[in-house]
Parts: sequence; C-alpha cells; structure tokens
Amino acid sequence: SPAEGASLRPCSTRASLDGVNKAVVDRIIRVDHAGEYGANRIYAGQMAVLGRSAAGPLIQQMWNQEKDHLKKFNELMIAYRVRPTILLPLWNVAGFVLGAGSSLLGKKGAMACTVAVEESISDHYNNQIRTLMEEDPEKYKELMQIIKQCRDDEWEHHDIGLEHDAERAPAYSILKTVIQLGCKAAIYLSERI
Repeated sequence: SPAEGASLRPCSTRASLDGVNKAVVDRIIRVDHAGEYGANRIYAGQMAVLGRSAAGPLIQQMWNQEKDHLKKFNELMIAYRVRPTILLPLWNVAGFVLGAGSSLLGKKGAMACTVAVEESISDHYNNQIRTLMEEDPEKYKELMQIIKQCRDDEWEHHDIGLEHDAERAPAYSILKTVIQLGCKAAIYLSERI
C-alpha cells in the first residue's frame, strides 16, 4: 500500500493547513483522486471482459494496487479538505468503456491500454513531485512520499504491460497515442473542474 505508515494526522487540523499552498495541493489531490478513480474503472472494465481468462489474475493484482491508491487519495481529500472533480460520473463511464473496449482486442489490447495509461500517469506524478519540490520539499514530504509510491506502482504496471505483449496489440502505436491524448485531456480537466 502506498506510503505505508505515512501519517495523515498532521493534516487533520485546520492549523496544520497553515502555510500550505492550498491551490496547488487542491489541484494535485483532486486530479490524482480522479486519476485513481478512472484507473479503477479501467481495471473493472478489463476484468469484465478478461476476468475469467488467463490474464484475469494479473489484471486483478494491478487493480488491487489501484484500489489502495484510490483509498489513500480518498483519505487525503478528507485530510486536506479537497472537493472531488465534478467529472467523476464521466470518468466512471469513460474508464470502464476504455478498459472493456481495449480488452475486446484480447490480453494484448488490455496490456496496451495499461502501458499507455500508466506511462501518462507516471509522467504526471513526476511533474507533481517537481512542483512540490519547488514549493517546499519538507512541508510536502508526506504527500510526495505517497505520490512517489503511486508512481512507482504505476511504472510497475507499465512494465508488466510491456512484458505481456502490449506492443503486439493491433494498431499499438495509434491505440497508445489516442489513449495518452485522452489521459492528458482528463488530467487537464480534472485539475480545473
């Protein structure tokens, strides 16, 4: 589980939020929550199509990590008093459709989707870590630790996808490009709305 042992207690009182760049933290937590929510829906869609196949246990393993990520960001939203994006109903449907749709191409299609999404999210997490480092690495140490752990898990999923023939999916380059453009749009919108 991400940043196991990382305490949310310092963020649980209004006084501890003093000095925090609320706009930056709100944007980061809101978009990360939305992304982990969407990832859960992608894996739910993949499991709906491939859950009983040989790929099912592998997809379930990655989904379980995403569930842990979502739980952690749910906790952070409460601790930092961040409202979720109003786009969650859209990400609910879009994530499931993306997961199920890519899985209709078989295991390779599901893995191609995983590679595309997880690469985008890992890059996004790296950008957030840089932002928090520029703000104040000590003040945001716990949040950065959580983001780093999630990023590492996402990169692991990316590598698992490559190991399981993602690049051999039909029209891999096109599929990856389209999914990553969608991820960039979702990130942009979820940060702001």
